[in-house]
Amino acid sequence: MSVKEIRQKENNIQFHMLPNKKHKTITFAVKFRAPLERETITKRALLPYVLKQGTASFPTRKELQEELAELYGSVLSIGGSKKGESHIITFYLEVPNEKFLPESDSLMERAAALLHEIVYKPNQEGDGFSNQVFNREKETLRQNIHAMKDNKASYANVRLIDEMCAEEAYSIHAQGYEEDLSALSNEALFMYFEKVRTEDAMDVYVSGDFEAEQMMHLLTEQFQRSSAPEASTLFDADESKQAEDSKEVVEKDQVQQAKLNIGYRTNILYRDEKYPALQVFNALFGGFPSSKLFINVREKNSLAYTVGSRIESHKGLLFVMSGIAPEDYEKALSIIREQMEAMKQGDFTEEELEETKQLIINQLKETLDHAQGMIELMYQQVVGQKEMTMDELFAAIREVTKQQVVEVAEQVQEDMVFLLTSEGGAANE
Repeated sequence: MSVKEIRQKENNIQFHMLPNKKHKTITFAVKFRAPLERETITKRALLPYVLKQGTASFPTRKELQEELAELYGSVLSIGGSKKGESHIITFYLEVPNEKFLPESDSLMERAAALLHEIVYKPNQEGDGFSNQVFNREKETLRQNIHAMKDNKASYANVRLIDEMCAEEAYSIHAQGYEEDLSALSNEALFMYFEKVRTEDAMDVYVSGDFEAEQMMHLLTEQFQRSSAPEASTLFDADESKQAEDSKEVVEKDQVQQAKLNIGYRTNILYRDEKYPALQVFNALFGGFPSSKLFINVREKNSLAYTVGSRIESHKGLLFVMSGIAPEDYEKALSIIREQMEAMKQGDFTEEELEETKQLIINQLKETLDHAQGMIELMYQQVVGQKEMTMDELFAAIREVTKQQVVEVAEQVQEDMVFLLTSEGGAANE
């Protein structure tokens, strides 16, 4: 399905209209993007927790939920994430389309006004947010930072990136840092939110069945900024780095299932011509149940409970994640490396190549079936600084040749092996 995007810069904000007839809801998204920085990340991590608790007109979570219920069960979500060396705060509001509702002519106006209030008129006390909300949500974030270590798969991936990208902004934790949280005041967080709204790169998306000109008029009335972001915000976020000799880090913990994660440098970014071939490479290597990693590490040799790979397209990285028995470390690592070597040697058939390309396209089409998925796919282009239609992306994937996949494989460099294992687990001491 082709997604027609209409872009318009107004009021120092980039608006993106995605009119389509796939959904019976209208989905709004407001995105604020800034460089990943240690000094600001904990504030950016805490803001979504605080902002979803209420606004000036609806000062409690209960009152805000009641207003959403009044808007025919609209759904609000606010969160933060990192893409490459950018950090993005996203506000999502999903509203039923008034076309399908009786006597709801003003629903879009009310929804846009509520979204504006959530972004621009938080529940304020003095020079800060509600003290009660600030203190409570600060504690919630603190508990979530602690809880991350309990999810061993996530923890192992974070530790791999800590070690592999130690001198790079990409190693900064998107969930923030407990020591920075302790020192953070309510007033400092409120002041920083003002800065986010005025200085971050700001994009507003709408997806659904609507008339683009009317929707643009509605949103440009609500969302305005008097000044453009400073040049430092409009940065080149993507950066890749050559791998040196692969390093090994072993960490011991009380785990039954060891986590063997490997980080590679691809030196291929979203905007590069080789990116479609990298997608196909990853899918053949470890992206699907039909991939080399899944079949050879898990199915044939029964060495992994879970195994797969993913790419970080804005940083030029590839990650292999696996859960193994501690005693199987050396053998699992050896077989994973064999699969990478097989990719470099072109050890896959034309039939496997064609089937894999179709799997990728089907997966992308499934993502487009969801409004938030569609918005995220389109936003990739903003962060990655490359515009292309979905049809162009599908065509680029279909045109990938075996030789192009091999060329991508040949430039993938192993950078870091991270093993989280039990106290008695097998690993080089």
